[in-house]
Amino acid sequence: MNLEPPPTQTERTGEEVAGVVEAQVGEHVLDSERHRNAEALVVRPDTVRTVLSTLRDEAGLDHLSCVTAQEYEDRFESIYHLRSYDDPTRELSVVVPTAKGDPVSESAAAVFPTAAWHEREAYDLVGIEYDEHPDLRRILLPETWQGHPLSLDYDPERPQVVTLREHANPLQEDYRSGERSDTMLLNIGPNHPATHGVLHLKAVLDGEQVADVEPDLGFIHRCEEQMCQQSTYRHQIMPYPDRWDWSGAGICNEWAYARAAEDLVDVEVPEYARVLRTMSAELSRMLAHYLAVGTYALDVVGEFTAAFMYAMQDRERVQTILEDLTGQRLMFNYLRVGGVAFDVPEPRAAFFETVRSYLDGVPERLDEYHSLLTRNEIFQHRTVDTGVLDPGVAKAYGCTGPVARGSGIEYDLRRDDPYGYYDELDWSVATAADGDNFARVLVRLEELAESARIVEQCLEVLEDWPEEERTVQANVPRTLKPDPDTEIYRAVEAAKGELGIYIRADGTDTPARFKIRSPCFSHLQALPSMAEGEFVPDLIATLGSLDPIMGEVDR
Repeated sequence: MNLEPPPTQTERTGEEVAGVVEAQVGEHVLDSERHRNAEALVVRPDTVRTVLSTLRDEAGLDHLSCVTAQEYEDRFESIYHLRSYDDPTRELSVVVPTAKGDPVSESAAAVFPTAAWHEREAYDLVGIEYDEHPDLRRILLPETWQGHPLSLDYDPERPQVVTLREHANPLQEDYRSGERSDTMLLNIGPNHPATHGVLHLKAVLDGEQVADVEPDLGFIHRCEEQMCQQSTYRHQIMPYPDRWDWSGAGICNEWAYARAAEDLVDVEVPEYARVLRTMSAELSRMLAHYLAVGTYALDVVGEFTAAFMYAMQDRERVQTILEDLTGQRLMFNYLRVGGVAFDVPEPRAAFFETVRSYLDGVPERLDEYHSLLTRNEIFQHRTVDTGVLDPGVAKAYGCTGPVARGSGIEYDLRRDDPYGYYDELDWSVATAADGDNFARVLVRLEELAESARIVEQCLEVLEDWPEEERTVQANVPRTLKPDPDTEIYRAVEAAKGELGIYIRADGTDTPARFKIRSPCFSHLQALPSMAEGEFVPDLIATLGSLDPIMGEVDR
């Protein structure tokens, strides 16, 4: 009898990937590292496409979730964080060092199209160049910006001037060339309610159809990563995640940082605090989804509809519950490294009754949303078979959350890479198969019902918890100083999808590198493939179905 325990999924993944590496890409591997979340391969900068395509095709690592760029004293690095859509616990990082004086690496965009924007950001903020990139230019800062803000030699006192050519008419050359053009450039935003924030869409129209669309980002880039790098792990970073997503999903965002920091320093969260986190995160998710559904009714109907008003009413009720729990209505700052700030308010019975009273009405309210929207013939006409996102395209652009699940991709980190109390509860992953605008609305409405189920089960657990065992925080040192050169990438299922955090420690109480993986950033990159060939109203409906939050995109 074999008394050895069976290998874990992570161990099997390691063996599988190791076999692929040894057999097919071993000659390109310079070294290996161990990050806290996964193994890492160090490869030559001229072999990026070969290594990544092999890992995608042979090892099944088909999800490029994030690309992190950073500078050391002696080199630059690009880190490609790979996962599997079938099992996100199957992880591997590919580290690509480049010389200090010549930071040029091969682009991965030909293998993973989502890498195009990530590499543009790496060029923009850090200064790494990517050979054979399809469109290597700045993405968050103006083209005329001097220097790279996250490079070690960046001078923040250097004056910046946006020249006149930044405001030149992009159609001028088309009309003054000898050839007649049948296309027209239509600027949508950056100040327009249909863009869901400060987003600029450069739409090229051929007649009334969209021939091309280019999202223009960076209008509210606020240096969030740099601010986190200047803040302490223990107290100063946690208030920032709330501000990435102003739809109300801040607690989900807080959890992304908490998970990364806790795994970085081996902090175990008390079980009672995990239940509180799960309940509050799902209430926060409901805030975001109500706003998404309500504003989407505005996008496709164009007036303050009953669905929008109902969504605002439901948001108010959820916000009141979260205000009672956290003391805040939007910027909650409820989670702490090691737990949560405090227990449910006293009297507990009254708080539980308030939450239950709200949950009891959720099924009826959701049926009203279906009557107003999904059963509405006009709404169906605007959303069915428009903005179609093929599952293969969704994976190529790293789409996650309701956007991916609306294309039939059953990927949810709450179930597939469990954290909190999710694996102890009874709930389902909402998916839809058609991949159109209508499907993404269906998924969000179903997720509202599932979140209500999760919250109700958390209430039952909290009510029965012995008073003497209600520990809301672990015993965490006042100052956290992870070991030097410790690296980790951790993600949670936020309201929009996979929200990930990469941290590299240098032995101090502040991160040496702090990278935010925004799901909306990847979703917007997929917009052209969804909108080309459709009409302008379809473009607006498609953009709204992605539920982008520009504070999270621009960071």
